[in-house]
Amino acid sequence: MPPGPARWRRLAKVVLGAREVSILIVILVVFGLTTGYNSSFADVLSVQQLLVGASVMMILAVGETLVIITRNVDLSIGSVLGISAYAVGDIFYHSPHFPVILGFVAGAGVGLLCGLINGAIVVIARVPSLVVTLGTLYAIRGIDAIFVNGIQINPSSIPNSFIGVGYETVLGVPWIFVIAAVLVLLVGYVMRTFRPARDLYAIGSDPDAALLAGVPSRRRVFFTFVLSGTIAGFAGGLWLAEFATVSSVAGLGYELLVVAACVVGGVAIFGGSGTVLGAALGAILLNTINQALVAARISAFWDEALAGALLITAIAFDRYVFLRREKALRVRMAAHAAA
Repeated sequence: MPPGPARWRRLAKVVLGAREVSILIVILVVFGLTTGYNSSFADVLSVQQLLVGASVMMILAVGETLVIITRNVDLSIGSVLGISAYAVGDIFYHSPHFPVILGFVAGAGVGLLCGLINGAIVVIARVPSLVVTLGTLYAIRGIDAIFVNGIQINPSSIPNSFIGVGYETVLGVPWIFVIAAVLVLLVGYVMRTFRPARDLYAIGSDPDAALLAGVPSRRRVFFTFVLSGTIAGFAGGLWLAEFATVSSVAGLGYELLVVAACVVGGVAIFGGSGTVLGAALGAILLNTINQALVAARISAFWDEALAGALLITAIAFDRYVFLRREKALRVRMAAHAAA
């Protein structure tokens, strides 16, 4: 027998109530309105550029999501991306025949080292992650400036096969976006399936309760920082492939945009909830708004203003939902106690 109307209504309520669906609808609305104003916005090349522009931010959002879920934050990812991108470019500059795949591995390795430092200070020294990663943001950027020393890596120093990852397509879809999408789906599956990954939600929801339940909280938090750094380092390699040039300002300001993408995508800044898919859609939304402003010939300064407004709105909305749920839980517990 076909399901009744009540069942369909419940299903529609669940689907439409999901943050990911809401973000997807907003993306489509922004895309549709911009296309109505400027029809070239829907051209194949324009859509490909939109996807390419969102890809690196999507990848960074994956690592950032893991950290935020545990009630922490990693503000160093922009600097990690920058130093990793330059390190890979410098390797190709001095070793033109260096294997392309190992170039991405080298970038991830630099990020891994940065993540180890962040995780160790947060977990072992028990310094708040906001303070630690704000410090390493500037420290890594300073080291990057010394390392770069005013030199810029040019496209002529980068192998064509490496640059191709940043602009070539498969069935019309940019390779760099395919890589980002695969990473999002893979990490999303792991977060839903395996217990160590689900422990991150328990840590973010209530660290003390998670500790009492036997969750190795310190080990899990340390691992999220290592993963965040490694993913940021890998993103640095992709950033180099996309732009084919790199200097000491690579990745400057990315950390705040990525945090905004995560929160807009439904990752609670207070920890304990959110998905990497939502964060990735948040990154696509912010990039779509950015490209829409360009297509509508509106000043790019509005991009940061809108990103900040979306961030504040998302945090306020999450807080409102949390308080409503907490109130409903208290009412249910009181009713149960009275019974």
